Amino acid sequence: MRTFLSAVSFLTILPVRAKPVPPGRAAIFFPLVGAVLGAAGAAIFLGAGRILPSSLAALLTVAFWAAIAGVLHEDGLADVADAMRAGRTPERMLAILKDSRIGTFGAVAIVLSILARWQALDHLATSRVWEALIASQAVPRAAMVALAWISRPVGTGLGLAFSSTLSTPAALAAMAQGVAAALLCGLRPGILILAGAYLLIRGAQMYFYRRIGGVNGDCLGATEQLMEIYILVLFACRDCT
Repeated sequence: MRTFLSAVSFLTILPVRAKPVPPGRAAIFFPLVGAVLGAAGAAIFLGAGRILPSSLAALLTVAFWAAIAGVLHEDGLADVADAMRAGRTPERMLAILKDSRIGTFGAVAIVLSILARWQALDHLATSRVWEALIASQAVPRAAMVALAWISRPVGTGLGLAFSSTLSTPAALAAMAQGVAAALLCGLRPGILILAGAYLLIRGAQMYFYRRIGGVNGDCLGATEQLMEIYILVLFACRDCT
C-alpha cells in the first residue's frame, strides 16, 4: 500500500500521509494510478456531457487531468520544447532543462498539447469511452517507465533518481499493466496503441540520445504527453478503431 500511495504522491497533487518510497519502486503502480485518473476523467466527461456541450465536457476533462497531475507532464513537454532547438550544445540544452521558467516554445507546446487532447476528446469516434480514456492515461505512464528502463539517465535531477531506483521487475510489471490497458480497448485498437507506443518510445530514445546523450525527467514527461495525444487522436479517427 505504501508503494501505491507513493505512486499517487509522485503523479498527482493529492495529499498522501505515508512514508514515501523511491520513485523507481513506486513506478510499478504508475499505470494503475493512470487508469484511475482515466476512469475519473471518463466519469467527468460523460457526467458533464449530460448538461454541457461535448466541447466543454472535453475541456473540463483535460483540465482535470492537467490539474490533478500538477501539470507535471506539461512542464516536461514545455522544457523539452524550450531546450531542444537547433544549434544548441548538449550542455546548453541541459542547462535550459533545469530552468523552471517557460519560454515561447514551451508555452506554444503546452497550448498545442491541450488543444490536441481537447479536440480529440471532443470528437471521439468510439462507444468504448471508459476503455479509451483509461488507456489514454495508463499507457502513457507505462511508456514513461519503459523509456526510463531502456535508457541511460542524464543530468542529476528527478530523472536520475527515478531511473537509478527502477528495477527490472517493477518496469516489467508496469509495462504489463500498460499492455492490459491497451488491449482492454479491443484487439485492433490495442495493437495500434502498442505499436504506436513502441515506435514513440524508441523514437524518443534515439532523439534524446542524439541531442543530450540520454534521458531525464523532462524527457519522460514529454513522452507521456505525446503518447497521450496519440491515443486520444487514435480514438478520434473514425477509420482507425
